[in-house]
Amino acid sequence: MTRVTGDSRKQQSRPTVQDVAREAGVSPSTVSRALHTRGYASPEVRERVQAAAQRLGYVPNHMARNLRSRTSTAIGVLISDLRNPFYADLAAGIEEVLRFEGHQMILVNDNGDPEEEMHAAETLLAMQVAGVIVTPVAAACPKMLQDNGIHVVSADRQLGRGGDAVLSDNKAGARELTEHLLGLGHERIGLLIDETKWSTGAGRLAGFRAAYEDAGLELDEDLIVFTSFDAEAAKQTTRELLDQQHVTAILSANNVLAQGALAELKRRRLRIPNKISLAAYDDVPWMSLVQPAITTVDQHTVDLGRSSAQLLLARIRDELPARRRIVRVAPRLVVRGSTGPAPRN
Repeated sequence: MTRVTGDSRKQQSRPTVQDVAREAGVSPSTVSRALHTRGYASPEVRERVQAAAQRLGYVPNHMARNLRSRTSTAIGVLISDLRNPFYADLAAGIEEVLRFEGHQMILVNDNGDPEEEMHAAETLLAMQVAGVIVTPVAAACPKMLQDNGIHVVSADRQLGRGGDAVLSDNKAGARELTEHLLGLGHERIGLLIDETKWSTGAGRLAGFRAAYEDAGLELDEDLIVFTSFDAEAAKQTTRELLDQQHVTAILSANNVLAQGALAELKRRRLRIPNKISLAAYDDVPWMSLVQPAITTVDQHTVDLGRSSAQLLLARIRDELPARRRIVRVAPRLVVRGSTGPAPRN
């Protein structure tokens, strides 16, 4: 049996600020200033301290520092589905800004489940994060955080009327996408949508309706079909729509539903866009890689994330008036090969 001596235990222990200070030949307070974004340290001293910390394998204990100073550089980010490229891009935009500003991101995937979302929010609250960015599943989550003094920004969608939010202009984007199809002669457009209780789905449905109204066309309500936020469910719903209705185009309200719609059109061997056009809200990488590429609305998702982080940090720094702030990111129509003139028969 190997005996663990006092010296070997010391070698295995985690390096401290004092260890780094001795290695770099500076005081512990200088180490703290050099390794953190606040406080002055000359470039030469900062470089020497950072090199010493790297040699020793020193990792700053942010949690202990937060408890001492009663402040935190940690920001919680609650998103619905990391497997979805939209949420991955949103998180990337948030992280970019937080890292530049010297903050750490604690990323939690709540799987779009209200109970998981609330549990994660309670955990972030216990960790004393400075703020939280959330794509809310239920209004109870941001409310609970705000009631406990945590700054909250809702990203992509908002539930209720409280708190700051950064949103895509969903109504404008869906209206422009629908107008594009109407301009190609499509009057029977099937709208595939999963929900309207959130501001995202409600705005996209409103934009779809507004485009018909602006064109002076009567909208057949049977062309609006609801499905689950799942590609396989969307495929089945598309099958039922095509079995029951005559449509010359399909508009999917998000990228997941677009996958299902495209799969069903391919199963039926319907030529796109000769026999039927396909358009979708929310541009993600695969849409430009398939043939034909999908006409879509680009939400500038990374910018959406950046704006969310910037708004939250401004709120934490008390740089904004007390009233809630709503930031809207303008979407952009991207016309590709999946949409063409409506077939004559």
